[in-house]
Amino acid sequence: MTELEKNVRDKYRFITRTLIEKELTITTMESCTSGLVASLLTDTEGASAVLKGAFITYSNEAKIAQNVPADVIAKFGVYSEETALEMALAAKKAYDADIAVGVTGTMGNTDPVNNDSVPGEVFFAIAGRKGTHSYHISVPVQDSRYDYKLYVAGAIADEIAHVM
Repeated sequence: MTELEKNVRDKYRFITRTLIEKELTITTMESCTSGLVASLLTDTEGASAVLKGAFITYSNEAKIAQNVPADVIAKFGVYSEETALEMALAAKKAYDADIAVGVTGTMGNTDPVNNDSVPGEVFFAIAGRKGTHSYHISVPVQDSRYDYKLYVAGAIADEIAHVM
C-alpha cells in the first residue's frame, strides 16, 4: 500500500467513525472517482449506519437521470462548480442525508465526449446542514487512474472533516 493510499484510508476511517459517533448520515454522487469515496466510507465497520446510498454517475445522462439539471450541464459544462453543486444537492435530496458529496472532473486525459475537459481539473461540492460549499482542485500528474482517484478522495476527505 502506498503512503497516499494509507493516508486516504486513515482519513476515511476517521470520517466514518465520527459520523457514527455523531449519528450523521452521508451520501455521494461521484463521477471521476467512480464510487471510491463511498467505498472508502464503507471500509470501516458500522458504515451501514451512516452511508444511506450512493450514485456513480459517470455519464452526463446518468447525472441527468439522478436530477442534475440538464440546463446546468449545458450552460456551465459537466466539469464545473455548478454541476458539482447540483450533484451534491441531488444526492442529499434523494437520500435525505445530513451530508452529501458531488464530484466531477477529468483525470489524466481529456474526455472525448465533453469539450470542457481539462486533465487534472476536478470540482466537488459538499452539502451539509450548514449550507453547500464547492471546491476546485488541480490534481498533479499521477502514476495511475487509481492514484488520481485517491488524490481526489483525499481532498474531499479533508473538506468533509470540516462539515461533520
